[in-house]
Amino acid sequence: MTAPMKHSDPVKVGVALENRAYDIVIGRGVLSSLGERVAALRPGVRTAVVTDRTVAKYWLEPTEASLAAAGIPTSRIVVEEGEISKTYAGLEKVSEALIAARIERNDLVIALGGGVVGDLAGFAAAILRRGVDFVQVPTSLLAQVDSSVGGKTGINSPQGKNLLGAFHQPVLVIADTAVLDTLSPRQFRAGYAEVAKYGVLGDEAFFTWLEKNHCDIFKGGSAREHAIATSCRAKAGVVSRDERETGERALLNLGHTFGHALEAATGFSDRLFHGEGVAIGMTLAAQFSAKLGMIGESDAARVERHLIEAGLPTRLQDIAGFAQEGLADADALMTLMAQDKKVKRGKLTFILLEAVGRAVIAKDVEPAPVRDFLKEKLAQKA
Repeated sequence: MTAPMKHSDPVKVGVALENRAYDIVIGRGVLSSLGERVAALRPGVRTAVVTDRTVAKYWLEPTEASLAAAGIPTSRIVVEEGEISKTYAGLEKVSEALIAARIERNDLVIALGGGVVGDLAGFAAAILRRGVDFVQVPTSLLAQVDSSVGGKTGINSPQGKNLLGAFHQPVLVIADTAVLDTLSPRQFRAGYAEVAKYGVLGDEAFFTWLEKNHCDIFKGGSAREHAIATSCRAKAGVVSRDERETGERALLNLGHTFGHALEAATGFSDRLFHGEGVAIGMTLAAQFSAKLGMIGESDAARVERHLIEAGLPTRLQDIAGFAQEGLADADALMTLMAQDKKVKRGKLTFILLEAVGRAVIAKDVEPAPVRDFLKEKLAQKA
């Protein structure tokens, strides 16, 4: 843990990947430096900014102004907000627009938005002309601490979350904490789930700090920047050691096996934001760990209590339309979990807890105990 930094002090977090290393620049107002940083990184480059309609209202013009001030020509590609764009059709729209904008291999795609835009634009960049570099400019808390870092890009299939994609690292990440001021409270809370995740899976001291300081993070003080920088350092360290998720990086999926199934069950709609699914999934993972005797009930309760204090859902019954078919059915949820990318030969892999701050990869989990656990949770009263 380090002392919280001041608003005026942007911080760089390096992602050490040898000749593909890059910086995450974190601070209030750093978006204005985008053009200067891109020009220094790639002299003579052309760019295309991919964003969604909501983000465009606030941050597209400042982004274009920064690029113009550095003499960088750019074009804009605007998609619909939300998971509806993270589809085959959305990928086609962005890819064709990039081709029409004459973005070449030595140019840059700039992903200006939350996790959906980052995943979509990054995947389009990965397949355009067999690979064009891109810059992440995350505008949601979730994207700043998680999805913009590490090179996972992709789209959803109707059969599951992120089932099509590629590892394609950005060349730069600009995380301007000021842009988070335009998020709705619900969007910010959803992103906070990923912040809490880093404490739960690998840093009990950080989790304790979050328990004491989460209100200040929501208010937007220096605690917010400290939480983002700490989360980014944690992820950067993991990614540098296991870029393609052959081992340790799987720990970052804490809560995601349950959470992705719940997102699919709700049709990737605004009934359940990704971070909300992670919060419920993280709670279920802690409770399942307790059921298996890996941690005490008090540890599982501690995780759930903090997420509730942060205003996040923690139970299946907290999801809008909970009683709808496919969500209140253990077998249907098991079918969706069977499509998880971590499934191997029909056996589920879960990220479980040995303690708050110590997660482990549990391979070859038999489906029967998971199904029984889900039935128990589904039977709880709303």
